[in-house]
Amino acid sequence: MKFPRSGLVKMYLSNIFTDPEMEKYIDIIVSSFLPLVKGALYYTIPLTLITFAIGLVLAVITALMRLSNMKVLQWIARTYVSIIRGTPLLVQLFIIFFGLPSVGVTINPLYSAIIGFSLNMGAYNSEIIRAAILSIPKGQWEAAHSIGMTNFQALRRVVLPQATRVSIPPLSNSFIGLIKDTSLASTITYTEMFRKAQEIAATNYHFLLVYTEAAVIYWIICIGLSFVQDRVENRLDQYVAK
Repeated sequence: MKFPRSGLVKMYLSNIFTDPEMEKYIDIIVSSFLPLVKGALYYTIPLTLITFAIGLVLAVITALMRLSNMKVLQWIARTYVSIIRGTPLLVQLFIIFFGLPSVGVTINPLYSAIIGFSLNMGAYNSEIIRAAILSIPKGQWEAAHSIGMTNFQALRRVVLPQATRVSIPPLSNSFIGLIKDTSLASTITYTEMFRKAQEIAATNYHFLLVYTEAAVIYWIICIGLSFVQDRVENRLDQYVAK
């Protein structure tokens, strides 16, 4: 797949920047742009979506375990959250990808990244969801019970819908943070966008230029997601107001 307008872009920019050294920089930027964007679209964003979805399921389960009356479930959930939040994400990825083979468990880079990021998201987002559930007044539970709902029905029909609105902003921030955190997958040889940037920079030795270009692409993605986040929050505010 070729960038159809790359020649026109180079020609246009070359007319503006006539210095030969500048032309070389422009050529590097233009030629590396499409591989970086493809790395984002084909690897970084899908990895983010998959791990966030799995992590969200883990987060809900962990939050409910923390709020349950069973001490064993509370202890398991607290231990899981404590371990994940108390250790760096990079170390967790290294344990999964480089450490587990020493005990006979070998996992490829993609699945290692999915497991590592999902566990990390599950622990951090569980605290967001738990706090959102606790923010709902007890009167909501009592009102649900007064009309014959069980605890599960009250949670599903009354509490969780309200908790969802409360948790949207922090969960959205967590998703945007995950987009950037996926760059750590490059350390376990998963070829996402930053890994593409490393490969490109290794061939032309213009590390600052290529890494800055990758940073700009991450920034643009995050700006777009922030815009979507604002729109979703506004829609939810309008829905609640009704």
